[in-house]
Amino acid sequence: MTPIADADFDALYDAAYAAFDAGRLEDASELFRRLLEHEPDTAHLHYMRGLAHKYLRDWPTSLQHNLLALEHADELDEAAAWNAGIAATALGDWARARQLWRDCGLGIPDGDGPIDGDFGPVSIRLNPWSGGETVWARRIDVVRARLLNVPLPESGYRFGDIVLHDGAALGRRRVDEREYPVFNALQRLQRSEFQTFVAFVSCGSAADLDALVQAQAPGLGCIEDWTGSIVHYCLRCSYGAPHRHDDEARKDWAAERNLGIAAQSLRTVEKLLHAWQRGGHGRQVDEVRATDRPIPEPEPGQVWWLGPDESDGEAD
Repeated sequence: MTPIADADFDALYDAAYAAFDAGRLEDASELFRRLLEHEPDTAHLHYMRGLAHKYLRDWPTSLQHNLLALEHADELDEAAAWNAGIAATALGDWARARQLWRDCGLGIPDGDGPIDGDFGPVSIRLNPWSGGETVWARRIDVVRARLLNVPLPESGYRFGDIVLHDGAALGRRRVDEREYPVFNALQRLQRSEFQTFVAFVSCGSAADLDALVQAQAPGLGCIEDWTGSIVHYCLRCSYGAPHRHDDEARKDWAAERNLGIAAQSLRTVEKLLHAWQRGGHGRQVDEVRATDRPIPEPEPGQVWWLGPDESDGEAD
């Protein structure tokens, strides 16, 4: 290896961090690779290359360099151990993931298979590079969670999906005097059997709506009333469903309701809605749409992993 002048090394070093901070992850990886050619035993350079590949979601390379960062560190680097644990989880290397979590002081039992426990409810930010819809989930692992809401179709996610999430919380959600951490979803690990359907219905009272939202049926996962919770645009307009914008929406009760339904088949949804419509006066099903969209991919140059209050600098 030809020696490199200190000034050239420093320029390369600055360029690597600048590329990372600008979200040019492929460029950052290449620059950190060149730095490692000259300093192969430098732990933080391995860590940074592993971090770039975490956000590229290139799990084999991320795991490799986070393990090298741990190998060359003078003491346990918890950030590198967590990132290695995330990569090992993504790859299904359960024995290694369990050991890494234990190294971080977490009470994970021995075993070779997936961790399947109850680590409590959390809020998950889907596609943080594209809208960042936030849904509730229950953690079954240190960095895996099962979605409990019906996500908007545009997200590409489904009720019941198992997602891999980042290790550092980027905020808190407060509900009834209790706070829950908010994590960025990194990718879907296991696709749910429940497809997302959008239904537009009308009914005269909250009791009519409750009769539908609380309904249970074989093949039905969840029904959510999106009418009040989806406020950033008119969902009916976006789907071309017929309705009027008038004073009705400003009354105490809005008859037009926008529903997200997780079910295994359109037949299940149609059967349920028809039974509900027949069960009460004034109930109407305006339209039902089956949706199945891809999960959007991040674009180069997006620095999507930073929280709203974070300044420039290294991410975990």
